Amino acid sequence: MDRPSTRPPDIASRLESGPMKNSGVRLFVSPHLDDAVFACGQWIVSSRSALVVTVFAGAAPKDASPTRWDRECGFNEGDDVVARRRDEDRAAVALLDARPVWLAFRDDQYGESAPDDAIADALARVIEREMPDAVHCPLGLFHSDHVRASDASLALIDRFARLEWRVYEDAIYRRIPGAVEARIDALRERGFRLERDSPAFDASAGIRKREAVACYASQLRALATRAANDDVFAAEAHWIVSRQEHHR
Repeated sequence: MDRPSTRPPDIASRLESGPMKNSGVRLFVSPHLDDAVFACGQWIVSSRSALVVTVFAGAAPKDASPTRWDRECGFNEGDDVVARRRDEDRAAVALLDARPVWLAFRDDQYGESAPDDAIADALARVIEREMPDAVHCPLGLFHSDHVRASDASLALIDRFARLEWRVYEDAIYRRIPGAVEARIDALRERGFRLERDSPAFDASAGIRKREAVACYASQLRALATRAANDDVFAAEAHWIVSRQEHHR
């Protein structure tokens, strides 16, 4: 899935109890090969060092016909859809001066769901290996893959309590009436504290984000027919997330 950690066994425990040093690395969890850039591109490019970890970046089943969504994106029989999408992601993330990491879990549209704890374990290994100062994950709106990527990430807050944790509002899906409020209420019921965060970004960050978004040509082709597709260029929305004391 992702390469095993080669760090000494005590690294994880030292990271959990407190960072050994300020690495400057921010880790952005992306459900699919575009979501983090769509929702956090300005923050990614404004980071000293950024890593974009896509959870559902695994190859489609061999010899599978393109799904309806993949056909809308312009893919045809015989195309290696995920390889092409990884190429788009590689180009986009590079424009933001970040590094991509692709986990091998399959997109929900390909009909295979890995256990949630397997996703959390894979993300934990990346955190242990990269030792970031902060983790940004999706709020988890509408799409089952977004919810699962969010839940798997948030399951690690207690384990890596010394890190900064933030959730970002999922671009496009956040425009569904009531979706953001319902998800925040649900997370608060589960013992999470969320406080809105409004970082200020340089104007050049918005320009760089537009250039990166343009790399996802296949996805933009299909999204052009959907409502709220311009939401990727609206102001990014972030929340600081932590555990409520009585739920620790």
